[in-house]
Amino acid sequence: MFFGEFEYKLDEKGRFPLPPAIRPSLKDGLILAPGTGEKCIYAYPLCEWKKLAESLKSTTVAPSKMRRLNRALFALAFDVNLDAQGRLTLPAPLKTYAGVNIEVIVAGVNNYLEIWDKETWESEKKASQEQAWQIIETLEEH
Repeated sequence: MFFGEFEYKLDEKGRFPLPPAIRPSLKDGLILAPGTGEKCIYAYPLCEWKKLAESLKSTTVAPSKMRRLNRALFALAFDVNLDAQGRLTLPAPLKTYAGVNIEVIVAGVNNYLEIWDKETWESEKKASQEQAWQIIETLEEH
């Protein structure tokens, strides 16, 4: 499980370290994909990515919509590994997609991580915090 918010600056090669506490969860690999509907990068441990892929196979969404979703997730995904110092290099297409400049935020989101440009994250975090109580109330009603 991933949680917390971590702030980093990209080095001259576009790398940043991931928190040491989460690195063991990523030892088998990491899949980076564009956030769906959000200007961020999803970072899934390989085992979680495989679970996501399997769950999508059994969904009852219309085939044309499923093809679009698969293209959005899988065609633009990258299989990456951390270097010996625990650093991650963001692929240029994903870096551009998410508008990542120098300052990045890594946010733990349960079974995956999200990588955001710091400025974009601040706006998203505020919106999420403002809506969280409404979502919780809806969950409590069911």
